[in-house]
Amino acid sequence: MTDHADPGDGREAPAARRITLVGPAHPYKGGGARHTTELAHRLRDLGHEAGIESWRAQYPAALYPGQQTITDPEGEPFPRTRHELAWYRPDGWWRTGRRLAGESDLVVLTLFSPVQVPAYLGILAGIRSLVRGGGRSGDRNGGAGPRVVVLCHNVLPHERRAIDVCLVRALLRRVDGVLTHSAEQGRLAEGLLGPGAPAPVVAEMPPHLPDTGGVRSDEHTGECRSLLFFGIVRPYKGVDVLLRALAEGAPEDVTLTVAGEFWGGYGDLAALAGELGLGDRVRFREGYVPADELPELLAGADALVLPYRSATATQNVWLAHEHGLPVIATRAGTLADHVREGVDGLLCEPGDAADLARALRAFYRPGEPARLREGARPVDAEPYWKAYTDRLLGT
Repeated sequence: MTDHADPGDGREAPAARRITLVGPAHPYKGGGARHTTELAHRLRDLGHEAGIESWRAQYPAALYPGQQTITDPEGEPFPRTRHELAWYRPDGWWRTGRRLAGESDLVVLTLFSPVQVPAYLGILAGIRSLVRGGGRSGDRNGGAGPRVVVLCHNVLPHERRAIDVCLVRALLRRVDGVLTHSAEQGRLAEGLLGPGAPAPVVAEMPPHLPDTGGVRSDEHTGECRSLLFFGIVRPYKGVDVLLRALAEGAPEDVTLTVAGEFWGGYGDLAALAGELGLGDRVRFREGYVPADELPELLAGADALVLPYRSATATQNVWLAHEHGLPVIATRAGTLADHVREGVDGLLCEPGDAADLARALRAFYRPGEPARLREGARPVDAEPYWKAYTDRLLGT
């Protein structure tokens, strides 16, 4: 890990800061919790006094029907982590803000869903209640206290409602800075900010992969004649498009495993598979896939397929490459930035079953799965994290 500044670059190391990340951490699962935790580790290693303000209850079960927590951590937990926030305790939001006003120089609110916005507005109210008069130049609140930045994993949901826009706009217009993970998301955030607000900072999301033991599938020879999709299954992920493409474009002996949490169940997808004549070629593995089951799941496939209609950022391309698995993906969001066309995967257009079918046919040309597998290599995380922390600390 590098220190505060690269040696010999002529810059002085920035002063250590007290930084609190407000977001999910273990026992919460998935990429959001891993990102928050890894970011805290990285900031601490840079010499900052980092901490995580996490949740004991993040979402009502009715709004998040899947499994919210897990028993075994998917990476090294961060020692300075509190779990005091609860979606049903507004008084706790305000008290947390008052405490952070005295403990932090920078507060980073990690935004995944508009459902979090009321709690974040409550935290902001607590911070601002202790921030009156004087203050730093450039504070939008006009007073002393921590700088508050929203780190947007999703500026708005893929399936959004009018209230979502109102909530996120209210949050973004009350903070000192906004960070997004793509230029497209940056433009979306900019449209929600008020006149004269600083432009959002854009920083590509760095790798924060689950701890699967670093196992690669290099010992895999020959073809499994099987494809894999895994992750939360929602309409924007395009699994229905993948089923239609499989029926149209893949060889008849190629099967598909769809593994993950199905919001609303998998009955509609199973019915579609039956209508397409794929009933015996598609396996639905329902439920969250823990990190220790990923190596076996990935080793049993020729490629990971990401048929997203839209995307912000995902770790799944890097995760597949970590295990020597090529990726067939759409050009949605940042997916195309991580797949080298014809080297470690293939690309197609979002929402286009015919183009995905074309990619599947191209993938199963003789010798192509093995050639693309040879090109799949683990990502070097360090340059991504260096750029990311520099951008965050500069907001």
